Amino acid sequence: MAFHTSLITFLSELRRSIRALAISLFICSGVIFILSPQLLHFVQGHLADKLYFFSVAGPFLAHVKLALFAAVYVLMPWLMSVLWRALGKPFGVSGSELFFFIFFTCLLFYVGTLFCYYVTLPFGIQFLLGFSSEELKPVISVGRFVNFTTIFILAFGLIFELPIFMVFMAKVGVFSRRFYEKNRRYALLLIAVLAALLTPTPDVVNMLLMGGPLYLLYESGIIILMVLRIK
Repeated sequence: MAFHTSLITFLSELRRSIRALAISLFICSGVIFILSPQLLHFVQGHLADKLYFFSVAGPFLAHVKLALFAAVYVLMPWLMSVLWRALGKPFGVSGSELFFFIFFTCLLFYVGTLFCYYVTLPFGIQFLLGFSSEELKPVISVGRFVNFTTIFILAFGLIFELPIFMVFMAKVGVFSRRFYEKNRRYALLLIAVLAALLTPTPDVVNMLLMGGPLYLLYESGIIILMVLRIK
């Protein structure tokens, strides 16, 4: 019954901001769409050489997807504010505590996306394109390239928020700090599986580039709980 009540409170609070978020996302995407050629050129220059398209609507759809991704990226602080206000309502999290969760969630999200963009993706793309030869030339679709880069950048950003959600789960009594400490081996196994599934290449180097920081984030979540004296 308590879970049911909390869920209703969370959904009710979330519903209040859905319309404003949708309108803002639409407007922001439209504005960024105008600048999407420059944005694509920037991403392409960092991660790929030439891009091609194989349908009439291919370039247009690629620019739309890129604009939508950029809008989500820009509006992430607001998205996180709405999410945490909705999550905090049924559990009585407000004030400075709510600001703590919003601020560090956004900070870790952007750190994760930048780490992916500047470290993991270049290594992954270089590894994948390393299989080309004189007989096998890469012809990369602009649509596939946009999908590939945006999905992994968002995935890294969300995964890097692990310690903040660990703190929240401990604070509201779902998991304790002792639970995290006792289950390190299972956490390490889960991190290894996630790294294998989410990294752009299956080689050990790229898995470590994701799994290593993710495990450090797991340990940092435990340390934060110790500092905050949350058991």
